[in-house]
Amino acid sequence: MRLQCEVEVRSRLLPTCGLRGRAKGAHALLSLGRQPDRPPGRGGPSAGHSVYLMVCTARDRAGARYKLKENIEQFFTKFVEEGKATVRLKEPAVDVCLSKANASNLKTFLAAVRLAHRGTDVEALPLSVLVPAKTSEVEKPKTKMIITSRRDYPLTKNFPYSLEHLQASYCKLARVDMRMLCLKKLRKLDLSHNHIKKLPETIGDLVSLQELNLHNNHLESFCVALCNSTLQKSLQFLDLSQNKIKALPVQFCQLQELIHLKLDDNELIRLPFKMGQLSQLRFLSAARNKLPFLPSDFRNLSLEKLDLFGNPFEQPNPLVPSIQLKIPLTLLESAARATVNYRIPYGRHLLPSHLCEDLEVAKTCQCGNACLSCFIQTTVTMNLHYVAHTVVLVDNMGGTEAPIVCYFCSLTCYSQFLDRYLQSNR
Repeated sequence: MRLQCEVEVRSRLLPTCGLRGRAKGAHALLSLGRQPDRPPGRGGPSAGHSVYLMVCTARDRAGARYKLKENIEQFFTKFVEEGKATVRLKEPAVDVCLSKANASNLKTFLAAVRLAHRGTDVEALPLSVLVPAKTSEVEKPKTKMIITSRRDYPLTKNFPYSLEHLQASYCKLARVDMRMLCLKKLRKLDLSHNHIKKLPETIGDLVSLQELNLHNNHLESFCVALCNSTLQKSLQFLDLSQNKIKALPVQFCQLQELIHLKLDDNELIRLPFKMGQLSQLRFLSAARNKLPFLPSDFRNLSLEKLDLFGNPFEQPNPLVPSIQLKIPLTLLESAARATVNYRIPYGRHLLPSHLCEDLEVAKTCQCGNACLSCFIQTTVTMNLHYVAHTVVLVDNMGGTEAPIVCYFCSLTCYSQFLDRYLQSNR
């Protein structure tokens, strides 16, 4: 029986080998096997066998051997589900610390170690004669795999569980391979230049994923479940360019660790309403889409580079607003505004879900107050240098301005804005 993982053997007799001074574990192969207690005497009875734990590393392929029968002081298995465990031996007085192991294989291995400690009959254990490890068995686990053709794509063999970077481009994939979603250490996933139409919700289970590249696929949407997943805390780079996406959900702005976002060459007719919540965003490109204007929250961004070239932006006209006011305000509107303005806690355990959704997308007037379904809407011109250090020209005329939506909670707020606008344009 064998187990591949990282191992650190710490002596309990040397204070310098304590928790603070320990080095990172080395990749190793652990073997559980039998070995004769002593050579048989000439003409005498055959020698008995004992069970040993052998630890082989790249530096010591011959391996260090530790006898197991009645020689284990304690097991530490609190983090076994994370692939970690420690076996404390009596003689010699060392702790064998295991990490980065496959959790299922680790459990099986520890169960066999326990049986060996209790003196279970050697014949009843899945053992073999201890032999030195091969070089390939103690090499570091594979962390990067790049596949750039259908011919090289593994159809019958699983991906190494240790992968941190996986690229599978030009493989004609129609869907995300579910085997990829078991790679819990994956930090970078590149599925560009495929035929993927829909993303599975379980991509959100990749808790370490920092970069996701879906450039040049057939995506039509980005599902809400991914926006509510653990990607909120990990995803920093997202490339959705050259797809068929028409709109992103409001919840998209919950991916607040995003630094780099590419949306070029889609069919976007609007950007997420709460775009300004992406406080970490520094690089945004949404060139060659169908954007008529930018959301009001866009002015809260702080970018290093912005590219909105090739969008059919409408000519802003603050003098022709869209008025959706009801005077007097409805009770629902008044209650909703008060809830948002005074930051009153609410949730689906208190209010119907549709009301919660409405409150989450409440608009903000330039006076700072909220409005829900009663407002005045218009568009004004914003110089994109207001939100970005470097701006790619919006059109071939050298412009760096684009229309942005403004909301007003009352006629009074709109009138005050109009007065300032007319005075500035005299």
